[in-house]
Amino acid sequence: MDVTVELEVFQQTASRWYRQWIEGGREALEAPVVPGTGLDDTQIAAIREELLKGPRAHGFATGVCTLGRVAIVIERLTAVQYGPTQTWTILRTRLGWSRQRPARRAVERDEDAIVAWRER
Repeated sequence: MDVTVELEVFQQTASRWYRQWIEGGREALEAPVVPGTGLDDTQIAAIREELLKGPRAHGFATGVCTLGRVAIVIERLTAVQYGPTQTWTILRTRLGWSRQRPARRAVERDEDAIVAWRER
């Protein structure tokens, strides 16, 4: 029986697995634990609570909330470092949040004054 055919993998992969097994036994073949995949509901609740305080509450100069800043807050709370993709996944799937973009127009914008100015 050809192991590569049976497992549908390349010869190099089978050879690497064999070397790992020879050098470290069955434990060497176990999948590595991905950091941060085990955030529990208590940690998620704490993350939500802290993020709702806003970026300024965590020492950031502006109120703009970015994935990088969210990742920093999460790392401070859990001691686990996340990249932008993982951070977005936490926000989207665990917190149920969506991407928010600021409006392109200023809140103070006076449409009537703009129309009057254009007509003059």
